Amino acid sequence: MCERAGLLAELKHGAGCRIDEAAEKLHRLSQDIWSCPELAYDERKAHDRLVAFFSQEEEGWKVDSHFKLDTAFRATWGPGGGGEGDVVSVAFLCEYDALPGIGHACGHNLIAEVGAAAALGFKAAVEKSSKLPVRVTVLGTPAEEDGGGKIDLIREGAFDGLDVVFMAHPLQDDAPFLPHVAEHDVTVKYHGKASHASAYPWEGVNALDAAVLCYNNLSVLRQQIKPDWRIHGIIKHGGVKPNIIPAYTELEYYLRTPSRAELPVIKAKAEMCFRSAAMATGCEVEVEYARNAFDNILRNRTLEDLYEENGKALGMEFTTDEEVLTNASGSTDFGNVSFVVPGIHSYFYIGSKALSHTEEYTVAAGDQKAQFYTLRTAKALAMTALDVLLCPDLLQRVKDEFTEAKLKEDRLLKDGPTDNTKNA
Repeated sequence: MCERAGLLAELKHGAGCRIDEAAEKLHRLSQDIWSCPELAYDERKAHDRLVAFFSQEEEGWKVDSHFKLDTAFRATWGPGGGGEGDVVSVAFLCEYDALPGIGHACGHNLIAEVGAAAALGFKAAVEKSSKLPVRVTVLGTPAEEDGGGKIDLIREGAFDGLDVVFMAHPLQDDAPFLPHVAEHDVTVKYHGKASHASAYPWEGVNALDAAVLCYNNLSVLRQQIKPDWRIHGIIKHGGVKPNIIPAYTELEYYLRTPSRAELPVIKAKAEMCFRSAAMATGCEVEVEYARNAFDNILRNRTLEDLYEENGKALGMEFTTDEEVLTNASGSTDFGNVSFVVPGIHSYFYIGSKALSHTEEYTVAAGDQKAQFYTLRTAKALAMTALDVLLCPDLLQRVKDEFTEAKLKEDRLLKDGPTDNTKNA
């Protein structure tokens, strides 16, 4: 039981009231982002809209636009009370990039809104008490869909000094946690030699043959890998004309494993497929991994339990569907954040059962009906942040669990996962 339970309940109520008061302007913020979808690292209008929100529409925030990245930002308030060493630094994360062709089919406009709303509610609650030593940060994190903006920001030190981070992602259900897999993008390029495909094919070196062999090698490899590993990809370039032996082909693959410790194993197996196809056809091969690999999420059950308790108090009905709760399929750069600072990446229902990354979900993410659920989620995040601020024992539990979980993952990364196909 928190020693300041009475004050905590009062502040939670105040946070919710502040979010309700700002509902109209928060909806406008979300709509402005939704109506102008922008791709990774090019979210200029969304960035400017959020910067204006915290610097012009809201009072008391210090805003650093173009923070570390051109389309990232940071808004801060505090610290309040106590010495600098006593300050608890709480951060809320916003995403706002869209998908090519179908816009905000992952609902990142709502992620931006829920992060902003939770920050407003939390700030309004804590600024009423000058004795609460807290700094509030809102980080605008671009390029989640492609590239991994949070990983770039980690590299630039944007998460240094934070004690705990909060964000929530729209989906078809309410859930305090869903598993995510580690993932690394790889591009494979084969270089052969062009020749007339009918007159003198023997003079050519067929890069398309290499691409097809690579594709088939990986397809065969799938039956020899663990059930929860994933390899999937496309041939992006397969030649220019049937009567020309293709001199260049290109494939793009995503390699996924439940833990970041397993990524090196699947990468080594995939590379044998890439390179053997080149050897068999006489082509040269280039294997280019993306700059950023996405980590799995390091879960924090203390934060999850607090969030679920607060969510239920607000009327959330959390899914108990085991297929939903155990199906690790997607990847997010929040996984990398979770290895740097304790945090929660919850999921929230938006009034629709449409599937993410579809045109139907784009419509749902911009629907007025989503607003009730989005703001309710923001309240739950703000309330959870208040729990860890006002109850030092809880914050320490969050940090201890983070340290223990990270050490376990680091040992696995160092020692390597168990792999019964190492000698294959």
